[in-house]
Amino acid sequence: MSKVGETTLVLDLSALEHNYNYLRSQIRPETKFLGVVKAFAYGSDMIVIARKLEQLGADYLAVAYVSEGVLLREAGIQLPILVLHPLASNFDDLIEYYLEPSIYSRNILNQFLETAKLTKKTAYPVHIKFNTGLNRLGFSEADIDYIAEKTKNNGSIIIVSALSHLAASEDVNEREFSLKQISSFENLSNKLTEKLDYAPMRHMLNTSGIINYPEAQFEMVRSGIGLYGYGNQANVDAHLRPVATLKTVISQIHQIDINESVGYNRAFKSNKPLKSATLPIGHADGIGRQYGKGKGFVTINNKKAPILGNVCMDMIMVDVTDIDCKEGDEAIVFGPKKSAENFAATANTISYEILTAISQRVKRELKNN
Repeated sequence: MSKVGETTLVLDLSALEHNYNYLRSQIRPETKFLGVVKAFAYGSDMIVIARKLEQLGADYLAVAYVSEGVLLREAGIQLPILVLHPLASNFDDLIEYYLEPSIYSRNILNQFLETAKLTKKTAYPVHIKFNTGLNRLGFSEADIDYIAEKTKNNGSIIIVSALSHLAASEDVNEREFSLKQISSFENLSNKLTEKLDYAPMRHMLNTSGIINYPEAQFEMVRSGIGLYGYGNQANVDAHLRPVATLKTVISQIHQIDINESVGYNRAFKSNKPLKSATLPIGHADGIGRQYGKGKGFVTINNKKAPILGNVCMDMIMVDVTDIDCKEGDEAIVFGPKKSAENFAATANTISYEILTAISQRVKRELKNN
């Protein structure tokens, strides 16, 4: 991996391919695979990741909002794209770019039917979302007759899938609850199929679900965080490779005397002489203030350098007293040797948060393999 001269998120597409192939190996050959690329592909690069997944043979992509799907279409992505949380105000764009909505309520169903009719669409693909216990979005069993009545003889749309979402698929202590969700979804999807003249495909498993509940893979599975190298379980992480490495450089080194302070609000005060290094990365780049005051750390020349004082908007200062380093040397925030999960844990949060927090202003670079 080449040295960087500025704060850079290095993306390893060979790691993405490895993760995709591993997750594929956990499901039946005929089961479809949906790659989740919402939130700028978990903070990496949505277009680059989508193109690679398309090349690898993924069957579907998923985004959270219509605007994300529009960016993919404008970049030339041809795969079917599921919009997980469409809003009625974006239905015109959704249809123009041939994105597929997850319909989760009577209100959204009626508004989409109206838009599809006005735009003279026929057999437009939609997905029906059931709530089986996450209590976030989704229809209930009481809505099935209504869904069938509204859609069965309506030529504007066709239901291509029924879906739901596990609430705690990575938690072995919640196995009973997850099995109850799976049973509920199977019951709901079967009842929907009985009301229709055709059988939509079904999908409910996320990354942890793929690993822990393969019997519930139905016709398709969805993976997000696993594609990027994290499996929510140490035994799964061992099979995956982090795609993103966040690197920066030392801008300046200071000698700090006893009783001197470092950073805003004098949040760090030295009780001994030390050496600090200033790095051009801060909370505007995704390193939140919760990582300050010695909680978070970077790695410089294979040694741990704790963050001193408060994280600034564009900079952090780290303790390099015992590190042989100079201005221009690299600092690793997270990557294969120090995962985003481990970095996030220093502030009592999860890999998803630090990955998706990485600012768009941070340079993206593809690793030269």
